[in-house]
Amino acid sequence: MTLGKVVGTVWATRKDEQLTGMTLQLVQELNMDGSLKSKFVVAVDSVGAGVGETVLFAQGSSARQTELTRNKPVDAVITAIVDKMDNPGN
Repeated sequence: MTLGKVVGTVWATRKDEQLTGMTLQLVQELNMDGSLKSKFVVAVDSVGAGVGETVLFAQGSSARQTELTRNKPVDAVITAIVDKMDNPGN
C-alpha cells in the first residue's frame, strides 16, 4: 500500500459499465513527512474518502481484491482513511 492525499475527484460520464457507481478520486502520493510527491493516480474510492484526507491505496492486481473492485478494470483503489500516523524517524 502507498500513502497519499486525496486532491480531487474525477468525473467520467462515459466509462466502462463495470465502473458505474464507483467514485474516482485523484490521489497524490505523500512522503513520510507528509509533503506531496509529484506522482499521482486515479483511484476507486472504496471507503468514502474526501478531498484533503490522507489515505492508503493499493495498485495493480491488489487493487482488484476489494469487494467493490473484484474482477473490475481497476488499477488503484483507496483502501483506508488514515486517522493518525506515528513516524519513528521524526
